[in-house]
Amino acid sequence: MGAFAILSSTMSKNPVLKPFALSLDTPEGFWTGFVGSASTIPGILVSLPAASLSDVFGRKKFLLIAGFVFASAPFLYLFITVWWHLVLVRFYHGFATAIFVPVAEASMAELFPTKRGERISLFSSATYVGRVTAPILGGYILLTTNKDFHVLYLAVGVAGVTAFIMAWAFLAEGKKQSIIVEQVDARQTLRTMFHSWRIIAKNHAVLILSFVQASQYYTYGTVEYFMAGYLPEVVHLDFLSTGVITASFIAISIFVKPYMGRISDKIGRRNPIIIGLTVSSLPLLAIPFITNFPTLLLLSIVYGIGFAVVTASTPALTSELVHAERVGAAMGFLDMTMDVGQTIGPIISGLILATSLHYAGLFPSLTIILLVSCLIFVLTGTGKTNAKSSIIEK
Repeated sequence: MGAFAILSSTMSKNPVLKPFALSLDTPEGFWTGFVGSASTIPGILVSLPAASLSDVFGRKKFLLIAGFVFASAPFLYLFITVWWHLVLVRFYHGFATAIFVPVAEASMAELFPTKRGERISLFSSATYVGRVTAPILGGYILLTTNKDFHVLYLAVGVAGVTAFIMAWAFLAEGKKQSIIVEQVDARQTLRTMFHSWRIIAKNHAVLILSFVQASQYYTYGTVEYFMAGYLPEVVHLDFLSTGVITASFIAISIFVKPYMGRISDKIGRRNPIIIGLTVSSLPLLAIPFITNFPTLLLLSIVYGIGFAVVTASTPALTSELVHAERVGAAMGFLDMTMDVGQTIGPIISGLILATSLHYAGLFPSLTIILLVSCLIFVLTGTGKTNAKSSIIEK
């Protein structure tokens, strides 16, 4: 389900979103960045509530809701005629991933308590199969159809419907849970949810990890969106070459992330996070000064390795810092802050791009963000103690 769902959502934006937005005469600067961020805003709004409620009502129903959005949203792109319609559709489409990812990660953490790093990373790699396929397949469709956006979004719809069909398999395990839910008082449920939020808000380690995750996805959202513009506009690469480069940093993550998750299960999460933040920050300095395909591809791969090393450890460590009954809420909080970063990344970077610095200012600014988050992580000592002994709640 994850592979097809993320194939659908990623192909709806990479490498098609910016060319599609420009074809609708979207104003440059702030609004082009806002189009790129619209789908991540729901993550800020619903990731935490949805994942928290899944602690009470079970994971399966929320996976089915996410599947419905994955299936229905792609067909709305076919009716877009003005740029602000695109913002609305992107906003609706964002609810799918906002619900799906934290709930699925919480399920992995519960099913494999001693192998959380490895198994969450394996699940993530499965979604990355869809994510890395999307820009290549999307680039190929655009290239062979002479930029026929409607054909591409029909392909997005096929992948989304496939994910929804797969979601029905989860319903079989939800019948027993539904009997329990009927006996739950709505007000008590809300009180339990808000109490979980207060507990998590007081957990300083979770807050620091969430900041690290937000910084990593601030960078990721910007690289994914603006590389799709930088490569054809400045470097003059075709859509297929652009798709290969923008897919490469996710492709490498498919192979690196499960191994790094397994390593972090054995040696701890702290050192991999520090190394990953440093490694992912350095290639971004060089990108605006490189114009040849092989070097850009190499830089993208190095960035992807650093990104994978960090994100293989952050969800697992977060799940270990809270009690089992609040794993969903913790994952929802992590994903909410992640989406904050991924939302404001393209917006702020769009403003930087509109200045005289252009891409020479945009990419180095991402290096600064990652190094600052690394410094804060190191100075606060987050992850130094054994995760099982660092739970602060009783």
